[in-house]
Amino acid sequence: MDVLINVFVALHIIGIASLLGGFLTQMKAVGEGNARFGPAMLHGALTMLVTGVALVGLNQADDQPVNNVKIGIKLLILVVILALVYVKRDEEKVDKGAFMAVGGLTVANIFIATIWT
Repeated sequence: MDVLINVFVALHIIGIASLLGGFLTQMKAVGEGNARFGPAMLHGALTMLVTGVALVGLNQADDQPVNNVKIGIKLLILVVILALVYVKRDEEKVDKGAFMAVGGLTVANIFIATIWT
């Protein structure tokens, strides 16, 4: 079971790397007013959602403690990120506020995952 959990953790990290990487590569475009949500950002958020849900289920099945409040907050943040990216995915230019909100929420999700114990 540990190997399976670790595989899903790795996939979860790949998802967040895709989402954050898509945001960071657009920073110059934000300044120019040409930022947009790329497919990598949408797929990264979806990967995080699927693997996160799987990780909660696998950890509970393995009788490991799960902090449901932490998971609930992370899920809520991810749903907001996913909604913003999904709704505005086809727009040629995304307003700076929405784009920066996705980046800020992504970083917040990372800090919640790593600092909240």
